[in-house]
Amino acid sequence: MLYYILRRILYTIPIALGVSLVVFALVHLAPGDPLSAVVGEIDENMLAEMRAAFGYDKPLPLQYLYWLASALTGDMGYSLRTGAPVFRILIDAAANTIALGVAASLAGFAIGACFGMLAGYHHGTWLDKVVSATGIVGVSIPHYWLAILLVIVFAVELGWLPAMGAGTATSIWTWEAWRHMILPVIALAAIPTAVVARTARACVMEILNMEFVEALRARGLSEGRILLHVSRNALPTVLAVMGLQFAHLLGGSILVETVFSWPGTGYLLNLAIFDRDIPVLQGTILLLSLFFVLTNVAVDILQTWADPRISRS
Repeated sequence: MLYYILRRILYTIPIALGVSLVVFALVHLAPGDPLSAVVGEIDENMLAEMRAAFGYDKPLPLQYLYWLASALTGDMGYSLRTGAPVFRILIDAAANTIALGVAASLAGFAIGACFGMLAGYHHGTWLDKVVSATGIVGVSIPHYWLAILLVIVFAVELGWLPAMGAGTATSIWTWEAWRHMILPVIALAAIPTAVVARTARACVMEILNMEFVEALRARGLSEGRILLHVSRNALPTVLAVMGLQFAHLLGGSILVETVFSWPGTGYLLNLAIFDRDIPVLQGTILLLSLFFVLTNVAVDILQTWADPRISRS
């Protein structure tokens, strides 16, 4: 198993390099000079000095190599707008996004897996029909639309929960912090919950048709023990789907974070796009891409732990 894990980690190195190249190239495809867009009309000599200071006077291949070498040491440059180190900005934003993503993923996995497995085990009953209908609705609703609806109902009309920001609490283990997280977590968890529930239901229905289930019943095991064995066999597939959903939550939370003004990487990316803050834009996209790559590696390792046969395949 250790060899399998090391091999998967080594595979991420060329993938990460390819991601960094794509990120750098896509950001620089936009026409115009980012410094001119930020500082406006100034003296050409001063603009040339600023280009040299930020490294924009060099050819693009050299810019990429310098940027990659600096990024590997944790130096991603400075924001064109605020002058703050990009790495420090990303650390603060990533902490908020990870807290939101982990909470939404845990809620989506727990609720989706439980109800999906129960629906699959009791196929054809009212529970199965309710879970299936709810899953279709959950997959179909855009999360940003749900976010706006939650703000209107629970923040504006009822006034139960705050609609914007992350509050003034210094720790997430406080009620003040959780009050600000409830609505974003619900908006983000809707789609993963539905996807996990549908996946778990399909896996359980497929496993129930296997011969070992009949053998377990023939041995006299209770239905609860049989459901436990069936759930254990469905777990690797559900984990893989949840891992992809978690990566999508981290990288696709731009609109939800913007709706709630949640100070995460999605909200930061939205600001960097409108401000055309190239260093922050590059760093944010690279971080979100690496989130996706590393999440896939973590899911592969979890699958191997849940089903050791995967490491020998």
